[in-house]
Amino acid sequence: MSKRVSARFKCCLKCKALLPSQASICPNCKSSEFSTDWSGFVIIFDPETSLIAKTLNIDKPGRYAIKCR
Repeated sequence: MSKRVSARFKCCLKCKALLPSQASICPNCKSSEFSTDWSGFVIIFDPETSLIAKTLNIDKPGRYAIKCR
């Protein structure tokens, strides 16, 4: 992953949603705890039928980090 992509987003530590770096509250879980140290991401379009979403416990469409530290 390039530094350029990771610098534009931060990861919610609670639900792993990727948000713009200027966000102050996660729209998915309402958490305000974030990290800029994340790697890999998936984009979920239909969480009800996605095996990846089920494996990662994702129930809302969006961008999610695979690892968030």
